[in-house]
Amino acid sequence: MKKLLLLISHGLVGFVGFALGVYLLPILIQPQGPSEQEISSAVAQAQFEGHFVKELKGSDFLHWGEGSVMLGGGVAAFKGKLAPGPDYKLYLSPVFVDDEMSFLENKRDMVQVAEIKTFDGFVVNLPEGVDPAKYSTAVIWCETFSEFISAARYNSL
Repeated sequence: MKKLLLLISHGLVGFVGFALGVYLLPILIQPQGPSEQEISSAVAQAQFEGHFVKELKGSDFLHWGEGSVMLGGGVAAFKGKLAPGPDYKLYLSPVFVDDEMSFLENKRDMVQVAEIKTFDGFVVNLPEGVDPAKYSTAVIWCETFSEFISAARYNSL
C-alpha cells in the first residue's frame, strides 16, 4: 500500500511539473517582443485591421488573445497580449473561425504565415506572394496541441 501511495504521489508531482514546464517554458525562452517603434512602423503600412477578443467559442482561460492585428506592407503586427504557450502559428483564413473544429474544417484553405514566439505583441513578415486581401481572418493556432487560441476578422482601413 505504501509503495502504491508513493507511486501515485510521485506520478502526480511529475505530471504537475511537466504541465507547469509546458506552460512556463515558452514564457521563459520567448525572445524580446517588438519595440513600440517597430509596431508603429508596421501600423503605418497597415491596410487591414482586426481585433482579437477573449470571448470566442474556442477560447478559454488558457487559450486566448486580446488586442489589435494590422496587416499590410508585407508584415503582420499585433499589439496586445496572447496567453502563453508553445508552437503558436499565425494563419490567414478566407472564413472566420472561432474554435478547433471550424479551424480544422477550413485549414486546407488557409495559409500559415509565421511562427509566433512572443506573447506581448509581434511583428512578422508575410511570406512572398501572400496577399491579405484574399483572406478575411487572422488566426492564432497552437500546432503542438491542436488548440485554437484566437481569431480576428479584419477589414480594410
